[in-house]
Amino acid sequence: MTLAHPADLLPAARAARTGVGAFNVITIEHAQAVVRSAEEARLPVFVQLSENAVRYHDGIEPIAAACRELARAASVPIVLHLDHATSAELCRRAVDAGFTSVMFDASTLRYQRNVTATAEVVAWAHQAGVWVEAELGAIGGKDGAHAPGARTVPHEAADFVAATGVDSLAVAIGTSHAMRERSARIDLDLLDALYAEVPVPLVLHGSSGLSDERIAQAVAHGITKVNVGTQLNQAFTAALRHVLEQTPDVTDPRRYLRSARTAVGHSTLRLIRTIAGPATARP
Repeated sequence: MTLAHPADLLPAARAARTGVGAFNVITIEHAQAVVRSAEEARLPVFVQLSENAVRYHDGIEPIAAACRELARAASVPIVLHLDHATSAELCRRAVDAGFTSVMFDASTLRYQRNVTATAEVVAWAHQAGVWVEAELGAIGGKDGAHAPGARTVPHEAADFVAATGVDSLAVAIGTSHAMRERSARIDLDLLDALYAEVPVPLVLHGSSGLSDERIAQAVAHGITKVNVGTQLNQAFTAALRHVLEQTPDVTDPRRYLRSARTAVGHSTLRLIRTIAGPATARP
């Protein structure tokens, strides 16, 4: 199967009030677990590389190539997405590496500079046939503009989409990046207003901080793309730590990485089904 494009997934999901899971991967084991879980669920997913993951790998091309080949061999649609890129150059490199979707994050800039920079990326990305996600304001849990308690204003979000031409928008409704406890609460009234006023699919970042029930609520109230990262890393690390504690003499990385990969797969499969909702369940 060829790489999927968000345009083939997100608009229809938005209209149907269903969701698509988007999972941040760091290692090839993460990516394998996500793709295998999507195949088991028989549902599409986004495989995402963040700017931080690219930095860890000292460049996007090698890890992107691995993710691209996994996606191409998959039996379900897989979108390759660049998450939270703060430079247009990295977005271009992702496109050159075969990605069909990028998030350009200029949210640390003042509003007009954010609009100008984002519109420039949208212009060339659309010429290349690539989907662009952006962010207005802040999602909690990051430095700079990412302040806890931030909220997206619906009319500002609608104006931003109109001014930039972005295809989807990350919104701040109560979640925060890198949460280890699933205790976040979302403002459903605000989400309803955003869904009514913003004409493109809405993206929820920081979803690891939400219970499964609240993730399902977010989707029912208008979130279309649900980003998850920290939950997968928690599962990966816990499984790896368990193996190393139980067998301290182990030296073969396959012994503990296999366990970590399996744990990530279990978490991902549950989340894919939660995000998609019962209406899209596969036999």
